[in-house]
Amino acid sequence: MAALGEVGTVTEVAPNLGVKVLSVTFPATAIGGTDTVQVDLNDYGCTKLHAIDVYDETTAGSIVVSAAPTTVVTSGVLVITLGGSETCVKTAILHCS
Repeated sequence: MAALGEVGTVTEVAPNLGVKVLSVTFPATAIGGTDTVQVDLNDYGCTKLHAIDVYDETTAGSIVVSAAPTTVVTSGVLVITLGGSETCVKTAILHCS
């Protein structure tokens, strides 16, 4: 298992509405079932994670399916162990406050 650290692009979708929505897109080099990635929630003013939805392209630029990652938060850093085995782009939608 490779710990990739903070990789990807984070976009704050709904700022200043009480609950933040962050869209995190990980690169195709992040391999499901093998790699872990992390998001420092402190960087976005989040102290509580309410929900996480992860989606995976099954074919590059094509079908998107729901994925079931394993997650843990330590000192405000969310670590996501990616599910699946595809090497396509993965996106996480984080709901936090």
